[in-house]
Amino acid sequence: KAAGIEVLEDPEKSRKLILPTNRVDLRVVVVRASDVPTYVQYGGADVGVAGRDVLLAHGAAWGQGSGTGLYQPLDLSIARCRLSVAVRADFDYPAAVRQGSRIRVATKYVHLARQFFADKGVHVDLIKLYGSMELAPLAGLADTIVDLVSSGRTLQANDLVVVEDILPISARLIVNPAALKLKRDLVQPLLDAMAKAVAARRGAAP
Repeated sequence: KAAGIEVLEDPEKSRKLILPTNRVDLRVVVVRASDVPTYVQYGGADVGVAGRDVLLAHGAAWGQGSGTGLYQPLDLSIARCRLSVAVRADFDYPAAVRQGSRIRVATKYVHLARQFFADKGVHVDLIKLYGSMELAPLAGLADTIVDLVSSGRTLQANDLVVVEDILPISARLIVNPAALKLKRDLVQPLLDAMAKAVAARRGAAP
């Protein structure tokens, strides 16, 4: 909205997956967060908004390391959080991650977790979960979890503590490179408007 774009139907109430905006040349496609890079990569959408965690996981899954083959021109500075390692408050994490040790890690972010612990020389048994990550250490399923942390209140409520931060996360604007070339007259003004809106919000932040 700050960039001059208004969705004309409430995505929380509408059952449509393609929503009109106040611009005839722009529609909003509603998909699962994890599918955003795929839609943009294959031209199902020209531009998308995806978290850095989703982009890194997508790139790793496609054998592209830390990249996705997508143009990432702008950090939107929204949905800020961090990817962190958390354990039970009574768990001796420093002793568990001694060089050459092995621990069980529950996470949705298996590629990122594997690389993080490999860089530390720690062997991991990865257990992929899709939700209620905090339950894994409490139920004895895993020694640690790797998950997104914002306020940390859920961890605290379940007697878990963050022991390491892996990387900061925020939402990024992503663009299909072909669309930027072939539809530059349409795409570039959108990118410029978004960048201006982000800059204005940063300037207004305390």
